[in-house]
Amino acid sequence: MTAFDAVFLSYDEPMANSLHARVQRTLGGLVKRLHGVHGMRRAYRLCAEVVEREQFFLADGDFAIDTDFDQVSVAPLDEGVSMRVWRTVNPVNGLSYGYGGLKLIRRSALREMGEAVDVLAALPGRIEFAEQTAGVTRFNQSPFHAWKAGFRECAMLARGSEYGMADDDGRRRVEAWTTSHDGEFAAFAAAGAREGVAFARDAARDAGRFNHLNDPTWLRDRFAAAHGDQAVSG
Repeated sequence: MTAFDAVFLSYDEPMANSLHARVQRTLGGLVKRLHGVHGMRRAYRLCAEVVEREQFFLADGDFAIDTDFDQVSVAPLDEGVSMRVWRTVNPVNGLSYGYGGLKLIRRSALREMGEAVDVLAALPGRIEFAEQTAGVTRFNQSPFHAWKAGFRECAMLARGSEYGMADDDGRRRVEAWTTSHDGEFAAFAAAGAREGVAFARDAARDAGRFNHLNDPTWLRDRFAAAHGDQAVSG
């Protein structure tokens, strides 16, 4: 039984039900579920209201946890640390970093979250990144979901990471995303990545446009405009 509460946060991911069950089996306890909440910031804040303990695991709706993940050995967050993020493997380009990773997070930090395009980058306090890989980010569940992942991530990388990541790291990640060629719907992830970089360049003089990255309707419309009826399968 896990020493922490856990929440699985999904929106419209096709595999969300099975991935939620996988997380629940692996952590060995009840993993609460929030689904379909509109507004990313609102959804994350609601997670803080469904748990009973201050520190809890948070998994996104496309996270496939490693069934060997040892939650018993996970240490609580130190004072002043608001979140720990584990690495995940990217199924279309082989990168392994915190994108879509499992999180151990403070409910109080979510309640005090500020404003940022990358929502969880606006938490108060320090954020730490675990070296351990905790699973795979299965964002490539449809053409649209693969495209959206590449578009959002590379738009934010091209804009400049709100976590203070070094420029060289960002460039390497963008290069890997834009040349994705492994796994299902890799071509859509690569196309989304290239289009995300172009979007960041165009929006550089109007920072407010980056808020579109958290608008699911805008993202779906943009995908449909560029890639036609492939959106139907997402």
